[in-house]
Amino acid sequence: MKIELWLNGKTEPYVAESCERFFKRLKHYTTFQLVEIPEPKRKGNTDPRVLKQQEAQLLLPKIELGDYLVLLDEKGKEYASEAFAGHLEKWMGSGRKRIIFIVGGPFGFDDTVYARADETLSLSKMTFSHQVIRVIFLEQLYRAFTIINNEPYHHA
Repeated sequence: MKIELWLNGKTEPYVAESCERFFKRLKHYTTFQLVEIPEPKRKGNTDPRVLKQQEAQLLLPKIELGDYLVLLDEKGKEYASEAFAGHLEKWMGSGRKRIIFIVGGPFGFDDTVYARADETLSLSKMTFSHQVIRVIFLEQLYRAFTIINNEPYHHA
């Protein structure tokens, strides 16, 4: 099973080092890839609906029929780390080819993306930048694998 995290824009250098730390750790558990999707170009006061539609046009063609799609979204369901690990284990056993986690743009997702999603997940009631969320999500993904494998990281 392959796990991917899709994000808007490039990872800034100040975040890349922390991400790399978790990439190396995740290699022991799964095939993982970070996919940077180009951000739609903003011109002046572009309508947020137009930006979401442009983002959907970039995302949806890349999602295959057998993919399990989880949107990271403020309206999603929140889980404690142990519960997230349980869901991750269930998703991995679903027979799907890939689990794709997507962080949306600043205005959320277009309705067509919500309609395609299998789940929506919120990492917190707080709002984080698109750069910081990379590290937070990767740490939680790594933590989930250590919980699944009964390793001490979770309690360290």
